[in-house]
Amino acid sequence: MNSAPFEGNDDFVLPFAVEPLDVRGRVVRLGASIDTILTRHGYPDAVSRALGEATALTVLLGSSLKFEGRFQLQTKTDGPIEMIVVDFDAPDRVRATAQFDRAKIEALGEGTFKTADLIGSGYLAMTIDQGSAASRYQGVVALEGQGFEEAAHQYFRQSEQIPTRVRLAVAEQVEEGRRTYRAGGIMIQFLPNSPERMRQAELPPGDAPEGHTLLDPSAMEDDAWVEAKSLIQTVEDHELIDPTVSSERLLYRLFHERGVSAFDGLRVHEECRCSHERIMGMMRRFSAQDRHDMVGDNGRIGVTCEFCSRFYDLDPTEVEAEIASTGSDDGDNA
Repeated sequence: MNSAPFEGNDDFVLPFAVEPLDVRGRVVRLGASIDTILTRHGYPDAVSRALGEATALTVLLGSSLKFEGRFQLQTKTDGPIEMIVVDFDAPDRVRATAQFDRAKIEALGEGTFKTADLIGSGYLAMTIDQGSAASRYQGVVALEGQGFEEAAHQYFRQSEQIPTRVRLAVAEQVEEGRRTYRAGGIMIQFLPNSPERMRQAELPPGDAPEGHTLLDPSAMEDDAWVEAKSLIQTVEDHELIDPTVSSERLLYRLFHERGVSAFDGLRVHEECRCSHERIMGMMRRFSAQDRHDMVGDNGRIGVTCEFCSRFYDLDPTEVEAEIASTGSDDGDNA
């Protein structure tokens, strides 16, 4: 197994290829970055685990961008977790947030819950944004009781038509006397030179006529892809989150009989995009009356970033002066 050396195994994306199976993929391990995101907000454990899965998936997908832009994963559903937003700013920055109904979460009681039960029904949108409306692409998947792994499979099946398999895991562990979160994921895609080999098994059309036997859908799939899928299905959660099990060790365990090559990896870190300039850009989108209504009893405007919880304490007079100096008040012109 060939690989580029690197320091540490956390907050790192490792691309790989299994040439005999025509498979490409990536492994991601998130340590301090995901722990910062999750503990900053003090989310309930169930919310933290779902958001951790969404973040690992977003980093797996966003780290494949070959340009500086943004990959965003967003859900909007009727479940206890009403919305999740994860931004990956290429090449290496990630941030995430969630909105949830605390009463519904508490009603679930104690225990470990499937992500599908927490996000419910609605949609998942994946957006690639290169900075202009013309270069913006969005794919949408209906969420109808499936988790993030199956939603990713469905996205690639209908939008990219690339056979894909994903495994995700999130867990808490005790480090230096405190509980911390870790997350990880692995994704493989079948990319043979011959496009005909990429055909995916169709869903059964319904009840077969009497005396007619339907073919097993898996029999229609390429043998190499069937083998690769079978191997990925053996991945255990602990192999994706245990800091003592390196990404290289996992890849060797899965593919050593076929031969696997790892390439230059990518370090990622938690970093929010919020700033005074961005907050002022948001304020310009409101009318002067709306901004006046934002003033609190203390005579100030308070804005809290939903991603990093940074609080911006604004002087209304200075806000109006700054907006006036730019000669732009988008809210009044809307």
